[in-house]
Amino acid sequence: MKKILALIIGVIILIAGLYYAFIYYVPYSEGVRSGELIKISHKGVFVKTWEGEISQGISGAQIFAFSVEDKETNVISNLQKFQGRYVKVTYKERFGTFFWLGDTKYFITKVEEEVSPHFRGIKPKDEQ
Repeated sequence: MKKILALIIGVIILIAGLYYAFIYYVPYSEGVRSGELIKISHKGVFVKTWEGEISQGISGAQIFAFSVEDKETNVISNLQKFQGRYVKVTYKERFGTFFWLGDTKYFITKVEEEVSPHFRGIKPKDEQ
């Protein structure tokens, strides 16, 4: 009886480990989006995660919600620096997520400031 119980527990742990590895390491898609960075926050009660939003369109017609992993410190600091500006973000989409990683399936891996297509020819304040 103990051997069967140990085997069942071992199989459950193996399946859970494979599921976690699949969700975490296998990207569903990878891509780039751009828009005005309207929100970046560190939120949660017991587990804090970095969450943000990009407005893609005029007057927030389409919102792209994303998460950032805690280990991406450079991305987090750049997002905080570019708050309210037009940015281009590189992301990876996962099949799912876990509560300690973030609220969305989209995880930002790189962020760059861009020139807004609405204000072409106008330089940002730090370039004037």
